[in-house]
Amino acid sequence: MLIIGVLIKIDSRGPIFFLQRRCGLAAEEFMMYKFRTMVQGADGFKDELLSETDGPVFKLKKDPRVTRIGGFLRRWSLDELPQLLNVLRGQMSLVGPRPLENAEMRGNDHWRQMRLSVKPGITGLWQVRGRDSHRFSDWVKYDLEYVQKGSLWLDIKILLSTTVAVVRRKGT
Repeated sequence: MLIIGVLIKIDSRGPIFFLQRRCGLAAEEFMMYKFRTMVQGADGFKDELLSETDGPVFKLKKDPRVTRIGGFLRRWSLDELPQLLNVLRGQMSLVGPRPLENAEMRGNDHWRQMRLSVKPGITGLWQVRGRDSHRFSDWVKYDLEYVQKGSLWLDIKILLSTTVAVVRRKGT
C-alpha cells in the first residue's frame, strides 16, 4: 500500500486517498476509503460527462478523469485495498452489495431497503456477474439476489470468483 501511495503522488497532484460518504447497514453513513484514481477535482468535471449506465449510478468505462496509475489500480482492483480499513472498523464486510451514496439509491425503495439490510462489501455478485453490464436493472437484480440468498458458501464463491475476475481483468 505504501508503494501505491508513492506512485499516486508521483503520477498526479492531490491526496493519496479518496474519501466519500456512503451508506452502510441500516442506512448508517460512513466514510469509505479508496486510493485516488482520478485527477484532483474530478467531481467538478462529472457534469460534462455522460454516464454509460441507465440509472442513478455514474459509470464510464473510459473516463478521461482517470490518471495513468489510476487506470492500472482500477484494472487490478488495487484501488479498493483501503476498504480493508472499513472492514476492520465494522462498516463493511468483504462480500455484500457495494456501498453507494444515498443519492445513487433513489427511485427504487424496495431495492434500497433490501440492500441496506446487510453490510456493504468490497465485492459482491454484481462485481463477478454483472461487472461488464451497464444496465442499472442488473445491479438491482444482483443486489436483491445476494440479500435473499446470502450465505457463507455464497460469500466464499463470490470471493473466489472475484479473484478470477481480477486476474482475468474482466470488466472495469
